[in-house]
Amino acid sequence: MRRSTNRVNLDYKILIVDDEPGIIDSLSVVLKRSGYQFVGLTDPLEAIEKVREEKYDLLILDYLMYPIHGDKVVERIREFNNELYILLLTGHKDLAPPLETIKALEIQGYCEKGDRFDQLLLLVESGIKSISQMRTIKKFQEGLNKILQSVPKIYQLQPIDNILEDILAEILPLVNSKNAFILIDDITRISSGNNSIFKGIGKYKKKVADFMEMLDPELMEFIGSARINKKVVKLDKKVIIPLINEYLQDIGIIFVEGDDLEDGLKLLEIYSNQASSSINNAFLHSLVNIKNDELNKTYDQLRETYMDTIEALRMVVDAKDIYTRGHSDRVAYFAVKIGEAFDFSKEELELLRISGIFHDVGKIGTSDDILFKSQKLNEKEYEEIKKHPLKGARILSAVSMFKEVVPIVKCHHERIDGKGYPEGLKKDEIPFLARIISVADAFDAMISDRRYRSRLKFEEARNQLIQGSGTQFDAEVVEKFIRQLSDFEQMAKEVASTFE
Repeated sequence: MRRSTNRVNLDYKILIVDDEPGIIDSLSVVLKRSGYQFVGLTDPLEAIEKVREEKYDLLILDYLMYPIHGDKVVERIREFNNELYILLLTGHKDLAPPLETIKALEIQGYCEKGDRFDQLLLLVESGIKSISQMRTIKKFQEGLNKILQSVPKIYQLQPIDNILEDILAEILPLVNSKNAFILIDDITRISSGNNSIFKGIGKYKKKVADFMEMLDPELMEFIGSARINKKVVKLDKKVIIPLINEYLQDIGIIFVEGDDLEDGLKLLEIYSNQASSSINNAFLHSLVNIKNDELNKTYDQLRETYMDTIEALRMVVDAKDIYTRGHSDRVAYFAVKIGEAFDFSKEELELLRISGIFHDVGKIGTSDDILFKSQKLNEKEYEEIKKHPLKGARILSAVSMFKEVVPIVKCHHERIDGKGYPEGLKKDEIPFLARIISVADAFDAMISDRRYRSRLKFEEARNQLIQGSGTQFDAEVVEKFIRQLSDFEQMAKEVASTFE
């Protein structure tokens, strides 16, 4: 494809050498029209020094010139420059240099002069493509060399904080970037619970609390998506690369910003594989030289800050609509009551409570026009609202501490008969705690005022749970909850404040 005549290509410099000014003028018109940057010279000796002093990508030169011919010009240039792409012109085919000379001097092509320069322009375009490919190959080779040189460093036994910093420092030159961060799981579980470690560079070189403020819901969702699917997520001038260890387990992500990501993406992926191994190696050596109390402090701060971030998102969802305000708190309350009926452990009850609180966090990305609509949703609007469990799961997936919450949030609108969403799971395919949240969520929705209807009386809501038992809801969960609801008056008093 020919280049735009209105755009000068500043990426490639062409040098024209011919001792006839008229030829240079004619070639200049053709190259300028095709959008190339060029310099024209009539003195071949001056051209040799020009190539020595400046960077040119392509040389077009005449064969018969004074005081030296074109083959001699090339011979001298090849003494100090073997990369320059060279096209040789000849006024007469019979006067062209022998093929052996052309091969020996690594001249990439030649053509006869004529009134039209179509053939030459095709050779130029072909040359530029070859130069571009060689640039890519060279860049990739240099990148691989950098990776090979840096790998021993990140495999050294040192504190994980140092390893992460080294990884970021080595990544940035691969894609001419300045800003990046790593978010990884602590697979050694040095402190209790699921924990994450953060390290940033450039504008992300921040304290954990300040970093968390930079994460918007959309980015958190993309991070979660990269981790769930174990695939690279490419955004506008940003890329999220999942870190996968030797056991094909997701242990975190690397996030990089930059203007030159596309060409270097493969290098990033190759390097990320080495980074995953070095991180895993560091963890397997018990995070040498890191004090447990300092690490725990970082973990606790990240956990607390991220909890605050998600809680803020959840409150934004609740605050959007007075009809759903307090809904998440009540779902958490009813879910815990059901869990108590099953004699759940303290840890399981806490997992239910957190799942109930955050079950609708994905609605942060749903249009207000849909959330606030008082009439029946059309098919397109309903499809949009059905996305919120998956959005919520992605947001929570960004950090490992919510790993156990994610499948519950994702599946709380699935049905026993397989007619739910987002995946149409049925019966035991649905996580048991998600089945509990489903019952608690539906019950609170029925006893609460909504834009499209008034609240149902307790008996009506109770009967609807029974009617949906075995189809929409898990029959055992409904049975346990119905028994708990025998003390509904007391339960209503305990959640009364959430309606205020």
